[in-house]
Amino acid sequence: MKKIFAILAVLVLVALACSISPVSTPASGGGGGQPSNVLFSDNFSNTGSGWDQRQDTNYVSDYANGGYRLYVNDTNYDIWANPSKSFPGDVRVEVDATKAGGPDDNDFGLICRYQDTDNFYFFLISSDGYAAIGKYEGGSQQLISSDDMVKAEGITLGAATNHIRADCIGSDMKLYVNGNLAATATDSSFTSGDVGLMAGTFGTLGTDILFDNFYVYRP
Repeated sequence: MKKIFAILAVLVLVALACSISPVSTPASGGGGGQPSNVLFSDNFSNTGSGWDQRQDTNYVSDYANGGYRLYVNDTNYDIWANPSKSFPGDVRVEVDATKAGGPDDNDFGLICRYQDTDNFYFFLISSDGYAAIGKYEGGSQQLISSDDMVKAEGITLGAATNHIRADCIGSDMKLYVNGNLAATATDSSFTSGDVGLMAGTFGTLGTDILFDNFYVYRP
């Protein structure tokens, strides 16, 4: 069984019109010492760590309840946020994502190699058990792991927390959920850039995701 992936409207929360900070040494957005392969981390306890703090009729992107919240109050709508960093080369990005409200028919996950609002990779799962890897290139959205979001093993369904991992290593893209490989793709459009978080809706509004324990590793 497959789930049609058809986001009709996209709201961009962060553009690269602002300055981007290069990352060449381990850095933390809130925490103590880190292993040497940690390029960046954020537990969102510091509301000044660089992520968006915005609220609108159709969305919320802000620190909340000890994490970072993406709330989508429209149908067929995706939003995303970035910490305004630049990572040269390969990265592994991980986060804990909890469905706090809204439909199970949703999408949420990670971003890597973010160039600007029109060019980046995304790694998404849904609370009803589907997964996909895709990209925006030249402002056009497409999935690169399959034609549609596909059923994946290992996703904890419903109002639950899932650990999501995105590997961007050379042209190899891999999406893991709770340690299980959920999707793979091969693409060489982008080789470096920012990272981020993403969430969206399909036919029902109200997707509400709380993210925590965000890490960027050197593979």
